[in-house]
Amino acid sequence: MKIPFVDLDAQYKQIKTEVLTVIEEVLDSKKFVMGDYEREFSKQFSELQGSTYSVGCSNGTSAITVALRTLGISTEDEVITPANSFFATPEAIYEVGAKPVFTDCDPKTYSMKVEDIEGLITPKTKAVIPVHLYGNPAEMIKIKAICEKHNLFLIEDCAQAHLAELNGQGVGTFGDFGTFSFYPGKNLGAYGDAGAVTTQDSNLLKTATMHINHGRTEKYEHEFCAGNFRMDGIQAAILSVKAKYINTWTNQRIAAAKKYDEILKNKGFKVLETTPNSKCVYHLYPIEVSNRDEVLAHLKNKNIGCGVHYPIPLHMQPALSELGYKKGDFPNCEHAADNMLSLPIFPEITDEQINKVCAEFLSIAKL
Repeated sequence: MKIPFVDLDAQYKQIKTEVLTVIEEVLDSKKFVMGDYEREFSKQFSELQGSTYSVGCSNGTSAITVALRTLGISTEDEVITPANSFFATPEAIYEVGAKPVFTDCDPKTYSMKVEDIEGLITPKTKAVIPVHLYGNPAEMIKIKAICEKHNLFLIEDCAQAHLAELNGQGVGTFGDFGTFSFYPGKNLGAYGDAGAVTTQDSNLLKTATMHINHGRTEKYEHEFCAGNFRMDGIQAAILSVKAKYINTWTNQRIAAAKKYDEILKNKGFKVLETTPNSKCVYHLYPIEVSNRDEVLAHLKNKNIGCGVHYPIPLHMQPALSELGYKKGDFPNCEHAADNMLSLPIFPEITDEQINKVCAEFLSIAKL
């Protein structure tokens, strides 16, 4: 039995006719960039996420860049963010000229360690960017309170957390901005690059939209120098099709994770602990082992897809060496980077496939 890490083919077969139809509509309409299809998808996504406003952009990294630029964060400013995430988060901070300042992660939820934040705040600190890693919401109530206390902007990196919730409230709606990626492998993925920013403030929406589209609201009148981070019409149309199914797909992911937990957590393995009162949407299913290389080789030999995410913590990335961090600065992040792997999870995964993955995993994995 061959089990992929992510089965995009199974998903595509469900919606192929609808997808091809809307692609043809876009081609016939010639509305290739932003426009009607982006507006329709943004409206859908706002409703799904529980946000007042949303606007599409070119990808998840540009979404963070747009949020930072809209809030005026630039040279000499500092932005606090966790050390265990994809490189795009600090990369966007660098893009606007600011400095990323890292926190460790919580050893159970792998989210930003809230206890670290206040000790890192300086007169240069302008914002905090928590990451809802693996689809598990960060502790937004506590983080938001810290930001309000110190008058800091709050940007939520929701790249892996479509439809995730904390206390019944959608992520991406707690702060000044939420930023989303629709990379093909995400829970809600395009068939190319795409992203979005969410906000509850109409003025922030207007400025963010201008940053996405050359600093303008009129075709040839540019109020400031910005960039070109626009969403393609074809990607927006495809996302509108997929948005109709995202609730079902999310519930299937949660059910698959529960099945994994029932088998693996009961065997003593350390799996993701969800944040209290949250809805985790399981973009990934991470698990820790002490013999990762052996497990990876065995699963590969058995035609079971698996992955290692973020094996080099951000503070140890060569591109960020000038920040002056060293090994040992963030022990929880480093432990996860050395011991964690991700097992297959996707909406269409069957109980039979999960049982097979677990059987092969347990035959070789060590606590």
